[in-house]
Amino acid sequence: MCLPFIYYAGTMLNLEIYMNTADIFVKTLETEGVKYIFGVPGEENLDLLESIRNSNIKFIPTRHEQAAGIMAATIGRLTGNPGVALSTLGPGATNLMTAVAYAQLGGMPTLFITGQKPIKSSKQGHFQIIDTVGMIKPLTKMTRQIMSPNLVASTTHQAIKLARDERPGAVHLELPEDVAAEEIDDYRHPKSYIPRRAVAEAKAINDAIKILEGSNRPIIIIGSGANRKRTSKMLNLFLDKTHIPFCATQMGKGVVSETRSEYLGTTALSTGDYIHDEIAKADTILYIGHDTIEKPPFLNTGKIHPNLIHLNFSPASTDLVYSPDHEVIGDIANAIWQLTEKITPQPHWQLSDFKPVKDLIEKNLSNTGFSPISLITTLRKNLGENDIVTLDNGMYKLWFARHYETYTPNTLLLDNALATMGAGLPSAIATKLVNSKQKVVAVVGDGGFMMSLSDLETAKRLSLDLVIIILHDNRFGMIDWKQASHNYPSFGLEFGNPDFVHLAQAYGLKGYHLNSPSDFNQTLELSLSEPGIHLIDYPIDYSDNQYLGKKA
Repeated sequence: MCLPFIYYAGTMLNLEIYMNTADIFVKTLETEGVKYIFGVPGEENLDLLESIRNSNIKFIPTRHEQAAGIMAATIGRLTGNPGVALSTLGPGATNLMTAVAYAQLGGMPTLFITGQKPIKSSKQGHFQIIDTVGMIKPLTKMTRQIMSPNLVASTTHQAIKLARDERPGAVHLELPEDVAAEEIDDYRHPKSYIPRRAVAEAKAINDAIKILEGSNRPIIIIGSGANRKRTSKMLNLFLDKTHIPFCATQMGKGVVSETRSEYLGTTALSTGDYIHDEIAKADTILYIGHDTIEKPPFLNTGKIHPNLIHLNFSPASTDLVYSPDHEVIGDIANAIWQLTEKITPQPHWQLSDFKPVKDLIEKNLSNTGFSPISLITTLRKNLGENDIVTLDNGMYKLWFARHYETYTPNTLLLDNALATMGAGLPSAIATKLVNSKQKVVAVVGDGGFMMSLSDLETAKRLSLDLVIIILHDNRFGMIDWKQASHNYPSFGLEFGNPDFVHLAQAYGLKGYHLNSPSDFNQTLELSLSEPGIHLIDYPIDYSDNQYLGKKA
């Protein structure tokens, strides 16, 4: 009897061991550089799980599918290579939905895999069966059910290619149980895809330079699409030559060091902050990597209409608040390099008119007690330039965006796209996996932490070194602030909490209560210096929220 054979990565291999669709699926993932799969499997994934067991990919069981998806999306965000999350059908797939939206809106390349009952015959009727492909389709760049063993390699390759392509995002594949078990006797894997980005045309570059050189008060706004290492390098060279003032959106923080003299601040609030006054003075705005999913830092609706230049991998998505006058489309880093080579700094640029936000002392804000500024100041002092803070979503995110100084890309991981609660801890777990040498601190609110609490066990099982700071105020603080801004009485926002130190101890972790504000620095130093997971209970005082958006 002739042995079956496959063509793998362009090479014919003799198969002495039976290989099924699941085996080839996993081999394809290996070839595409996948190192981790996070998830909660079910009986429909058994063949796939066995194939993963026999591969070089590490499978990490999580305690909830949403956490698995956020971990996978964080891998994609940090590496540029799609992270992978796995669930079973039905409730497993529905639990993934928030993470799918998180990856898609955040521009994080991620592959979501779900199981399904046999599609050729089933003895269980419609038990647990929903239209998973139809449900996920609106939230992804691509979703497909794999119906044939002969299609698994090409379909998986295409999904990963689309996840990486600009704009990166979420893709989904459904692998039915019977298809996963089918034998394959002839297989050729497509060559691994290396992304190639188009270069911006010379005319677009030259026209952008004419606009910039002809302006009096140019300004740069750095968005999430620019959060790449090569872009960071090119932007620094551009600023060295031009010294044009710049600010960043929340997801653009860290692309350029905030220690630069040209830095104006971060657009943490929608309106009414110092930074909006600075932007309003500009007659030309160069948007680099702007994504309309983030709140627009400039509303293109006023009487004064500055020249807006859109520089990004893809054309602008225009609407009432964002309508560029000129577009430079192509690889961002290359486009900035072209601008740097050709632009001539102008003596008529009134750059001195821009007053950096960091120099406007907010005289009412407190750097004592358990205030947000005290928290941020102490944390920044104890972390290195390349150490990483991951945030959940809550009131503190605005304070960190405004006041936590960042120096390098992806060292303050926050989500200003879907802005879901429950993301901070899973994001920290994935971050530590791929950045083992950096210190990683998760800053989470009591509301968001309790939504992801179960995956403390995952972090413990992985023997990670993490510091988790829980900001507790026993309420949904962001909504409380919004209610107050509308002069509504506080209603429907309060809840109770467990004793977080006892909770940490129940998981075999170290927990700390802070008896006074002076305890925080010493406790943080201890937590960062010792291995293991350390949980610090921080009783946040949001009294200074009243000053947000007000002029000093």
